Amino acid sequence: MEEQRYIVFLFPSVSYALKAEKILKAAGTAHKLIPVPRHISSDCGVCLRTTEDKQLDVAGELLGRVKWDKVVLL
Repeated sequence: MEEQRYIVFLFPSVSYALKAEKILKAAGTAHKLIPVPRHISSDCGVCLRTTEDKQLDVAGELLGRVKWDKVVLL
């Protein structure tokens, strides 16, 4: 059985992450707001996690609506 892989979208601030969550919730796109993993950044903050296969769906919903810094595979 293959293990589920996740990606996280990192944002410039918490307000961007909250806006992204609102957009994705309205669109019905699967996601979860989580603390930024320590191995990615020691800064305090939140990021948006989704499954690797949903990366393009999430990016499509957010494109032009919310700025993100980068996407990282967990």
